[in-house]
Amino acid sequence: MMRTFTLLAWGLTLLSGVHAAERPNVLLILADDQRADTIAALGNPAIRTPHLDRLAGRGLAFTRACMQGGMHGATCMPSRAMLLSGRNLFHVDEKLLRDETWPAAFGRAGYATFMSGKWHNGAPSLPRSFQSARSIFAGGMTDPMKAKVSDLAEGVLTPPRVGDRHACEIFVDEAIRFLSGQRGAPFFCYVAFNGPHDPHIVPPAFPVHYDPARVPLPPSFLPQHPWNNGEMTVRDEQLLPWPRRPDPVRAMLADYYRYVSFLDDQVGRLLEALDASPFATNTYVVFTADSGVARGSHGLIGKQNVYEFDSVRVPLIIAGPGVVAGRRTDALCYLYDLLPTLGSLCGVAGPATSEGFDFSATVRDPSRPARRELLFAYRNLQRAYTDGRWKLIRYPLVDRTQLFDLAVDPHEVTNLAGHPAHADRVAALTAALERLQRASGDTAPLAVAVPEPAEWTPPAAGKGGTRIAD
Repeated sequence: MMRTFTLLAWGLTLLSGVHAAERPNVLLILADDQRADTIAALGNPAIRTPHLDRLAGRGLAFTRACMQGGMHGATCMPSRAMLLSGRNLFHVDEKLLRDETWPAAFGRAGYATFMSGKWHNGAPSLPRSFQSARSIFAGGMTDPMKAKVSDLAEGVLTPPRVGDRHACEIFVDEAIRFLSGQRGAPFFCYVAFNGPHDPHIVPPAFPVHYDPARVPLPPSFLPQHPWNNGEMTVRDEQLLPWPRRPDPVRAMLADYYRYVSFLDDQVGRLLEALDASPFATNTYVVFTADSGVARGSHGLIGKQNVYEFDSVRVPLIIAGPGVVAGRRTDALCYLYDLLPTLGSLCGVAGPATSEGFDFSATVRDPSRPARRELLFAYRNLQRAYTDGRWKLIRYPLVDRTQLFDLAVDPHEVTNLAGHPAHADRVAALTAALERLQRASGDTAPLAVAVPEPAEWTPPAAGKGGTRIAD
């Protein structure tokens, strides 16, 4: 029914002689907790993502795009705030009330701005960013089959109603309805999924299933993290018992992959509608996510860390006018660089407070670099630095350091920090981390006078966690 409605709407638009505006449109699709290694075309043969594969074939995939971190366990909240404001982790207002956002800047430039989906930054800031919004889930996590959604009406959200189908289906239906109603002004359409965040629930009739026995474990799988990272019993880490066992992790990954495939199906519906519209050749389509998630990597389950695939690295595909097709780039960038880049491509001047880096030169020429270095942070517990090849992670409170050569060890399995041959490198990267901290407004120390014990024992069942015997 929805696809019939969509094609009819496009037909009426074309018959009326209305054509897309010359300025490019933006369709930004954001997933929730989707690891960067969950797209088949980008190197994961165990997962089925035909529509994201097709998008990757039409555009440019950034293999080293990252979110910067968070100052509490719900890292998607600062991640989304950084994305929308262009501000770094140490300057961002997570409620998006202090500074103008990039969607507001697009609106100021004459764009019709719309969103549907998860808004995790407080209801008062939504009308400050978007002119219209429908089926908004104003929260962090929920059963997506029973999500409560609201519409933006006269500057406020309407009383919530329980959705009649999976939330991600509702969000896509709303975006398709918005696209079918466009009549001239360029648009900025933001579809913010709340999946594949747990709980990993999809409609029972969805036909894609994964056999847990055939789902590979992450390359960095461990029964337990080697030391206390400062956040060992946060909610996410209690989703599976300690020590982590291969079979439960595979079962969790099978459910997670099924959710990713369901999300891919929704992306396919949206891309099909766009392709049938007058805007097919004049729209920048972006797919990305607010963070990765561990799901067994390094003995962790959640995203409260600064490892690459376990948290900070995110998928990023950009397709559209002038974007080279079917290419990849390992250029370094933050997620909060994305909207400054789209602003540059669309001729939109951003907020004065935006700090993001414009990597539009890389979009046009994938051989061009973007950022030279990246800083990551989680609370006052973890800091990390990378220059693209080398990655240093520092745990100040327990006086532990990790060094990884990402060129040969992208999943951060072999810690080189204790090797005498790398002592000078550790010192140089630590100095670089401190320099980038100062430049970014990060005042957290990299060492404390009296470190805590690094050893960690899982809590007994019923005392903040679930533990099983060896």
